[in-house]
Amino acid sequence: MHQSAADAQQLAQSIIDVKEKIHLCPQCFNFADNDLCAICKNPSRDRRIICVVETPGDVMSIEKTGYFKGLYHVLHGVLVPLDGIGPDQLKIKELISRVQSEQITEVILATNPTVNGNATALYISQQLASSRVKVTRIAQGIPSGGDIEYVDEVTLRSALNGRQDMK
Repeated sequence: MHQSAADAQQLAQSIIDVKEKIHLCPQCFNFADNDLCAICKNPSRDRRIICVVETPGDVMSIEKTGYFKGLYHVLHGVLVPLDGIGPDQLKIKELISRVQSEQITEVILATNPTVNGNATALYISQQLASSRVKVTRIAQGIPSGGDIEYVDEVTLRSALNGRQDMK
């Protein structure tokens, strides 16, 4: 209410511009302002690896690490049968199609470590079981700098199950 009319109009125009110019990338379903998103258009990305995430925000979080150099696939949610969200409401068919039609060697399931995120990862891994592709799940466990004394039992169990060889 304390902003000028010009500021309010500029904000309104920005919202309209986003609505008109931003769409889903037809390849990975991330946000895009051109035919493909910047990641799918980037020729230096490893096109053999797809990281499956729940939301475009997850893509941004992983990109901030500067570590992952493959492509993404955004599901736009997770399976929640009690809310009527099944495989047909997500971008799972499109993922399966990509794996079948492209030279994909690995699918990294990076859904959140929640009941629904884990169920979605399990469902996708079952759908890809007959394919030639390697299916992996992101590690779960104790955060860097965390203190074991304060970690909950489920997280500690995940950390123990996901332990790695130090050799």
